Amino acid sequence: MTPLIIDTDPGIDDAFAIALAAGSPEVDLLAVTTVFGNVALSHTTRNALRLLELCGRSDVPVAAGAERPLVHPVPHRASEVHGGDGLSGAADTLPPATHEVGGRHAVTLMADLLRQAVEPVTIAPIGPMTNVALLLALHPELKPKIGRIVAMGGGVRGGNTTAAAEFNVWSDPEAAHRVLSEEDVPTVLVPLDLTHRCAVDAAWLARLAAGGRIAQGLHALTPSYVATYRRMLGEDGMVLHDAVALAEAISPGILRTTACAVEVDCSHGPGRGATIVDLRHHLPTTRRRVDVALDADTTAIGEFVLSRILG
Repeated sequence: MTPLIIDTDPGIDDAFAIALAAGSPEVDLLAVTTVFGNVALSHTTRNALRLLELCGRSDVPVAAGAERPLVHPVPHRASEVHGGDGLSGAADTLPPATHEVGGRHAVTLMADLLRQAVEPVTIAPIGPMTNVALLLALHPELKPKIGRIVAMGGGVRGGNTTAAAEFNVWSDPEAAHRVLSEEDVPTVLVPLDLTHRCAVDAAWLARLAAGGRIAQGLHALTPSYVATYRRMLGEDGMVLHDAVALAEAISPGILRTTACAVEVDCSHGPGRGATIVDLRHHLPTTRRRVDVALDADTTAIGEFVLSRILG
């Protein structure tokens, strides 16, 4: 099994990502760490605890991390998409948590788990990359313990929060720059361009609603998210951004990647938070590259996610 740490800001697509990992025997879910993002840190942390309870994984430790970006305050959250509590206003439909966050900060917990690890650990940041940037900055000696970073974020051809920037990267461009452009840890970036192509439809949602306790619990969280994507897609359905990244973390190679140099715009102009993905193949080999997921069997991704949630 691959040891896995999920760093997250639940968030409805994050909820599906957590459930996917919890239902996948290929990974050993070591911890869930939380970060500000879709909603404030207090909400993302509570949501993570209750989602693990829904999935029967109250054994997984949870630690709260950064409540703001590294440098500049974030202008707004994504409550218009995810609801004021991050889960369509339905967080209280989840079972109450039977465990609490420990006394360690998210970065401390990740560092402790890496020190103890006997196999390379996959870290999956599926919210703003603040906690992971802090981990790499504070504990560079632990980088050899990280097998891969599999991050959801960015867009090759534009964004969803601004014309240029995707939400996770826009929320903390300086952190994303550290993770994607400055470090040498093997990294996979799963951008909007692919996650939108992996959107699930009304039939998928109906199968989810007809499933067991976990599937029905997740389905209850989707109304505001589906309403948002109905306006975007023109039909009932939704985009499982973070679950697509977790599919790659769980099953390496399920997404088809291309090694690219990636820069993050940290300016304060209209391009702030943009990920500039250089698709040219003749670049000097000295430039740092990350594996950008540009293609996949999109139908198979939806089936993979649903099969693990339905059990």
